[in-house]
Amino acid sequence: MKHLFALILCTLVFQSVHAQLFSKEKVTYDANQGRGSTDNDLLRWGYYLGINNYDFNFDYNQDKRDIYVKRTPGFNVGLIGNLRVNSFIDLRFEPGLCITTRELYYSRTYFEGIEVRESDLIREVKSTYIHFPLLVKLSAKRINNFKPFVVGGISTAINLSSNENNPEDNSNGQFRTTTYPLFYELGFGIDLYFYNFKFTPSIRGIFGINDELVRDKDPNSPWTSNVASMKTRGLFINFTFQ
Repeated sequence: MKHLFALILCTLVFQSVHAQLFSKEKVTYDANQGRGSTDNDLLRWGYYLGINNYDFNFDYNQDKRDIYVKRTPGFNVGLIGNLRVNSFIDLRFEPGLCITTRELYYSRTYFEGIEVRESDLIREVKSTYIHFPLLVKLSAKRINNFKPFVVGGISTAINLSSNENNPEDNSNGQFRTTTYPLFYELGFGIDLYFYNFKFTPSIRGIFGINDELVRDKDPNSPWTSNVASMKTRGLFINFTFQ
């Protein structure tokens, strides 16, 4: 009986979604009922939830085996402020919280002539970013209840887990990064119009601009001396509700 009820409920939800998205009738804003699309408003607000997959891109001083980055999916949550410029251009500010963890695996070639333990070959980099993207959204013409778009811009963040000012370094097991990284972002998505809200799935790439590695005190440190630059790169999959 429970399975039959669930099947009936899913069928009704699917039919409702299908009717709203694929009907030839556009969902428009109804001022009397206070529902529908608000695309013509100068300012619009919303929120997003999503997942992330952060990585590091390394450049090296010498030709040694690359540092391997083990990535772990993280979590995004944030708010959206949207300023309408015209029917095809919007400016967006999307402050949010991004949590992720990366593990760095070093080859023993970095420790030639040094006694090394297994724990020395791995560094866990936990990052908690307060993320501040300023973006330009370029939309195509709306087709019924679909509106594809591309988005791009710049962003900065505050990394609450950076350890930048920690006096201890890798010799004491502390891997340090800068507190204020800079990025540029590129992505795409599609606005889906429903009667009561607008739902937007999107995919966005994030690319670091500045070197985020804080070097160890020892200029010959096996963990940092061969790294010319270390920049974040990553992928966001966000689900937005407005």
